[in-house]
Amino acid sequence: MIMAISIIYFIYVLIKVYLSVMQAGYVLKAKNQKPVLMLPSKFIKSARYTAKKEKIAIVETIVEYLLFIFWIGFGLEWLDKNIVIDNIVLKSVVYVDIFLAINYIVGLPFDYYQKFVLDEKFGFNKSTLALFIKDQIKGILLFLIFGSLIIAAVSYIILNFQNWWIWGFLFVFGIIILINAIYPTLIAPIFNKFKPLEDKELEKDIHSLLNRSGFKSKGVFVVDASKRDNRLNAYFGGLGKTKRVVLFDTLVNKLSKDELLAVLGHELGHFVNKDILKNIFMMAIMMFALFFIFANLPQELFTQIGISNQPYTIITLFLLLSPVFTFFFMPLISFVSRKNEYAADNYGASLTSKSSLRNALLKLVEENSQFPLSHPFYIFFYYSHPPILERLKNLGFQEDEETSKEALREKCVTEEELDN
Repeated sequence: MIMAISIIYFIYVLIKVYLSVMQAGYVLKAKNQKPVLMLPSKFIKSARYTAKKEKIAIVETIVEYLLFIFWIGFGLEWLDKNIVIDNIVLKSVVYVDIFLAINYIVGLPFDYYQKFVLDEKFGFNKSTLALFIKDQIKGILLFLIFGSLIIAAVSYIILNFQNWWIWGFLFVFGIIILINAIYPTLIAPIFNKFKPLEDKELEKDIHSLLNRSGFKSKGVFVVDASKRDNRLNAYFGGLGKTKRVVLFDTLVNKLSKDELLAVLGHELGHFVNKDILKNIFMMAIMMFALFFIFANLPQELFTQIGISNQPYTIITLFLLLSPVFTFFFMPLISFVSRKNEYAADNYGASLTSKSSLRNALLKLVEENSQFPLSHPFYIFFYYSHPPILERLKNLGFQEDEETSKEALREKCVTEEELDN
């Protein structure tokens, strides 16, 4: 059994490394072609950044595989024998927390390198080491308090319910829904400052847009995202009565009013098309399947690894092996998500104009240094959004290889006037 799992995990790692190698090679080759949607300097810079990210991903995947070998070959057994606690629920908390702590420590250098070396070199990072450390401490404390409680609750369910995987799924899924509901008002403010939108005219236009879509919001807020990096984004946070519109301050500063409204119109498209509910449903199916699988792991696997068949080892194996399952499930989720993005684009354009959304997407490409080209196989596995060129073409954008980026902008502005 352990051999079969090891082979599956190796295939998973091999595919991930192959995808990164293929994407890096594709991007580096593409950067020597005629620039698309960017000035030549930014096109090349974006390609180099994308390729370097994939090279880091390769190293990270290899380290992930070595960590898997460590846990299966020695680590899980060592923890089981050396954590001597009679209370199974308490042992589960300590066992799983130590497992996660070691994984966190191993992965921390990659987070640091991404932010303070790669992002710093390419001009994305605005954070400081003090802020980075503060964020890590806050995240750790949140997990130690609430994550440990969840581990304890799942352990109790495994010990006391015959069909524990059903009740465990319902509990964990309920917690995920709860976290999504309280995130914008209780969790996100721990890491960022939120303030009401000061531009009252823009706020009025946003509320008009929301009312046309039937979206009830607790307010429009601007988050100080620029203290960490200069990328642009916006989202609708929360569920039910906790929903709020959140704009990155970078987005407010970089986009015109019409462009910003078009971006929000796109997000409203997800609400109107019930994409959030669809995503929740797909996640529920995937989680239900995972709980069923890990509730029915054969005793042979525990024996071969040298661990007891107890709640803490079941939870740990779930955390260790579930990424493999979700990885192979991802192409389906990504496919559905890309379809949803096209529909959201169409809705956003209907609320504002195609030109406004095209202009906004062009600015997002530029400001986020999002390289516009990717290998089809990489898109198949990872892209939750359609390639930017495909989104633009869906909005009526006609690529002209002989036209400069500035002319493309002028073309969009002219078409916006015609649309209006």
